[in-house]
Amino acid sequence: MSEIIQSHGFTNEVLDWKAWLDVVELDQATPEQMAVLDESHPKARVQDYYRFLVHQPEILRQRSTAFNAIMYAPGGMPRAERELATTVVSRLNGCVYCASVHAQRFEQLAKRNDVIREVFEDPRTAGTTEREKAIAKFSIELTEDPAGVSAQSLAALREAGISDAEILDLIHSVAIFAWANRLMLNLGEPVFPAGD
Repeated sequence: MSEIIQSHGFTNEVLDWKAWLDVVELDQATPEQMAVLDESHPKARVQDYYRFLVHQPEILRQRSTAFNAIMYAPGGMPRAERELATTVVSRLNGCVYCASVHAQRFEQLAKRNDVIREVFEDPRTAGTTEREKAIAKFSIELTEDPAGVSAQSLAALREAGISDAEILDLIHSVAIFAWANRLMLNLGEPVFPAGD
């Protein structure tokens, strides 16, 4: 990982997450629960988030299918830009854990963290290019005032060189983080590395 960024309570460090409610113990999980954990994420068996959500395995299955399709599908908006948008949304919503995870993913994909530093400092001014600025601005608008998004909002994205297929990916990414952040924020809390 690149250098550690810490700003306004946000970080690109690897964090853990602790559920406030009881998680499914693996030795008591049903075969269906184990199958859904394995489908959802490579580390789902050891993460409280998945082990809590698997109390309702079919909902977790549907959540993971949608999330993975939105964030990892080929084509459309480059994955690094989807990660940038979700980092902006997570910063706005106050989800320290999600912002950390998606900042790291952006850095892994883009091989830089300059814009992440900007997002943590002030997402309203973030962006090292006009395209990144447009992504950040739209992510803020859709997060804070979804009813205010208009044809002009989408025209501004097009002017920044973002195609219609990329706009759809951006909207999906921002929208699913309205859900993802609220699950994380209302079911548990981030755990910082020892010494922080």
